Amino acid sequence: MITLTNRQARQFTLRKQGLLGTYRFEGKQGALEYVRQAGCIQFDPVDVCGRNSELVLQSRVKGFTKGMLYALLYEDRGLVDYPDKNLSIWPVEDWPCFARYRRAAREGGRRFEGLDALEEQAVSWLREHGPASSDSLPIEGEVYWHSHIHWSGNWGGKSNAARAALEQLYSTGELIIHHKKGARKFYDLAEKYLPRTLLEAPDPFPDDAAHQRWRVLRRIGAVGLMWNRPSDAWLNIPGLKAEQRKDAFAHLLEEEKLSEIRVEGMRDMLYCLTADLPLLEEVRSGQVPGGKRCELLAPLDCLLWDRRLIRELFGFDYTWEIYTPQPKRKYGFYVLPLLYGNSFAGRVEAVAGEGGRYLLVKHIWLEEGVRRTKAFDAALERCLRRFAAFNGCSRTVWPQE
Repeated sequence: MITLTNRQARQFTLRKQGLLGTYRFEGKQGALEYVRQAGCIQFDPVDVCGRNSELVLQSRVKGFTKGMLYALLYEDRGLVDYPDKNLSIWPVEDWPCFARYRRAAREGGRRFEGLDALEEQAVSWLREHGPASSDSLPIEGEVYWHSHIHWSGNWGGKSNAARAALEQLYSTGELIIHHKKGARKFYDLAEKYLPRTLLEAPDPFPDDAAHQRWRVLRRIGAVGLMWNRPSDAWLNIPGLKAEQRKDAFAHLLEEEKLSEIRVEGMRDMLYCLTADLPLLEEVRSGQVPGGKRCELLAPLDCLLWDRRLIRELFGFDYTWEIYTPQPKRKYGFYVLPLLYGNSFAGRVEAVAGEGGRYLLVKHIWLEEGVRRTKAFDAALERCLRRFAAFNGCSRTVWPQE
């Protein structure tokens, strides 16, 4: 067992995330490397000052632009859109690991009369004409159908027939998202873009328990430090209840893929990937290169997947208030956590205004005890200047303006 101070635990988590000191990830290749490390990053279509997946990468990847993620998804095909922790983006090499969900979607689709005929029509049209959205695919009518895109099974009912066919084929892996225009998805046959060896690769996991262990290990690696408690970090790992989670932790410890971490002042044991111990030792020895960075984090950032853990470890209480009725909001509709060094300094509400001509910084709320030093103000200004450029804005409008 390794014992860390609270400061060391925070430093390790942030260094693992690429959020502390010198940038660990740079350019398009760095963006790909980070997603591979995290396993998946969450996608959300809301775009106030960048979409969630883009916001995750801009805070970690030096020189990141939105076009880099688009290229990795729809030109290089190094990443794919597919559910994991809700709607997500993950490395294409993990395709075989989700074979059981594609099988489940195929089996579930057989329950809906007429869906197979719609699928045949869609595949035939796409093979001849290429990418299509639900608006451009010439299949008319409606069908009663349940989507398998959300494995939690949280919606279904009457649906546009073209949309039902495309989303069913997407969930079974016969289609992938070819590209997007805004929030509109265009689909095409996966066989046109993914290697046959990948599409035909067998499921690497012999049973559900082995698959759950892989998912648990992956999620711990995405956060950096995790505990064996109920958490949003385990969302959409089917069948993973308390007993299965405890079994997964026990197996992973026995296999020495996980290491136990005791943090001074915390009651619960934390765990990190054994593969991350060299990085942990760098932090323990004080080898954190670079000065203090100031970064804006995404609302669904990997670091924030367990907000209770963030409260205990960092003393920062964050709620994404996008679904909170306006009168009950404490801060705002789309507010981003503000990180400075190894602590959360506050939160920022910013909007890319007038077609991207400027970034409007509507509010900055600092945490209690945060001092406005020259160093902090300079780091914050650099952060917001980078953030404006990331959003294609030529200037920043501050609250006092």
